[in-house]
Amino acid sequence: MLETKVPVGISARHIHVSQADLDILYGEGYQLTIKKDLLQVGQFAANETVDLVTEKSSFKNVRILGPVRKQTQVEIALTDALKLKIGIPVRESGDTKGSAGITVVGPKGTVTLEEGVIAAGRHIHMSIDDAQKFGVQDNEIVKVRCDGERGLTFDNVLIRVHENFRLEMHIDTDEANAAMCKNGCTVEIIK
Repeated sequence: MLETKVPVGISARHIHVSQADLDILYGEGYQLTIKKDLLQVGQFAANETVDLVTEKSSFKNVRILGPVRKQTQVEIALTDALKLKIGIPVRESGDTKGSAGITVVGPKGTVTLEEGVIAAGRHIHMSIDDAQKFGVQDNEIVKVRCDGERGLTFDNVLIRVHENFRLEMHIDTDEANAAMCKNGCTVEIIK
């Protein structure tokens, strides 16, 4: 019998930064410091935060997730985008071409992104062993059921397989609230 249950990690608004942008936001050569390790190996919530600013609104103290990346990217929920009054696409992390821009304000400087703001598509991280147990492959799209009082089915869930990944489905705060799901709850892949 194939495994079907997957723990959930809820992703609040956050930013991934490049070293070049971190140098502007926090000062030349600045290194992120770890507030809390995340489940995925080498990933962490940093102590450092920034403000996200548009012409119409802003969010203060948005957490930076580390380590630094090749490209700065902001991941927010669709309701966050409504508050900021910007249109954003739902995309796989890293796919920011043609997405909305935003101004990022740090304690030492400001970076204006021409593009880079997305709502991350829901996805499941899993190891190669997990993929075999679940009978799925990297880049496969599945359906996932969340039971409970406001249970629902998530369509278009991307499977991401890597030898270093730990089993976890990532959804944003909008999706979690709609299903009354909390960090650590489990969902079931129903294909």
